[in-house]
Amino acid sequence: MRLSLRYLLLVVAGLAAGACQNNTVSNGTGTLPPPQKLSYELDPSGDPNQPAGIRLAWDDEQSSDLASYRVYSRGSTSGSSLLRGETTSNTFHDNGVPHLQYYVTAVDVGGGESNRSNVVTVNEYLQIGAPPSLTGITLDSAIHLDWPDTPDFGRFKWYRVYSSDYNLAQNLCVNWTLEGTTVSHEFLAAQLPNGVTRCFDVSAIDTLGYESLWPPVWLDTPRPDARNVLVWALGGTHDAQSGFRFWDDLNANGYGDAGELGLVQSGTLSDIDFVIHVNAADSSLWIVPVFTGTTAQLYSANPIADLTSIDLAPASGYSRDSLLARPGFGYVFELVDGSVLRYGALRMTHVSGQYVIFDWSVQTNPGNPDLAPPKGPATSGHAVAAR
Repeated sequence: MRLSLRYLLLVVAGLAAGACQNNTVSNGTGTLPPPQKLSYELDPSGDPNQPAGIRLAWDDEQSSDLASYRVYSRGSTSGSSLLRGETTSNTFHDNGVPHLQYYVTAVDVGGGESNRSNVVTVNEYLQIGAPPSLTGITLDSAIHLDWPDTPDFGRFKWYRVYSSDYNLAQNLCVNWTLEGTTVSHEFLAAQLPNGVTRCFDVSAIDTLGYESLWPPVWLDTPRPDARNVLVWALGGTHDAQSGFRFWDDLNANGYGDAGELGLVQSGTLSDIDFVIHVNAADSSLWIVPVFTGTTAQLYSANPIADLTSIDLAPASGYSRDSLLARPGFGYVFELVDGSVLRYGALRMTHVSGQYVIFDWSVQTNPGNPDLAPPKGPATSGHAVAAR
């Protein structure tokens, strides 16, 4: 159960009372005016109910009589003000969950203390609105994240992007870390291992440091891909480049190493995923599954804009029928090698009378149909426990 920021502030104030000096502000016996324009900014932590700290700032007093500033805080509007600290700077950083209210006084060289500054209140109801959703596009060793802007954009300062490991057995995201910050509503998480699922989420930060809640967590699994691969039609002078295999795990380590992915091979081999055949009657080119565990289907009845338009591999509908190669169309493959199921995809970019050019991707994580999540709200991603 999560506690509200207000409740936590009251609890922390009570616990901290023993640690703070029980000194209340003087009645303005000093020679200095009260500090002006006290303001604050919270330190976001990833949990909007528990900021990591607070930073106070105020106008510096230019008088040579200034000795120091004293910072006071209290946990409720009716509680006593306690001395939080003393500094010669016109800023003060307080670690941990902030108290409810803060103010500052100026101390002169004779020890006299000014009246208090304006009071600032850490108000949980100022929390900025969360981005309503989060989606991703699966890439090679990377995930492109995108989300709608916070509804409180007039107060917006930046976004914080988080990622974590994913525990499949418990369907739980664990070990959350800050991936990065951005002022844009998109973010590229790069240098990720292919075939390893990670959790992602994002929060909005406003000009006072208030952090929003999170939208539903997005799961994603990077996978290898490549662009503009040319494969010739079988039966000509380039038979050695007329077949294609998505992945040949030569060292059986479960990782797509160099030289194992996107292999253009002879169309006469029996372990390639497909061969390109030419129809002698009309010179059309066809995608023909070869390996016994390889089946395929047309992804959509209409052309697709990009390889990343192919989101989840369909759960059924695959066959060993030949498929007409058409520019702009997407194709999805079910790749079964023994008892291991994987999925691949390609999009034709060019079809001539002698060869085809296409973009391809393959998911190295067994059984994972995640090829490239769509840009719209959730279908292929799904929410899991955030903590």
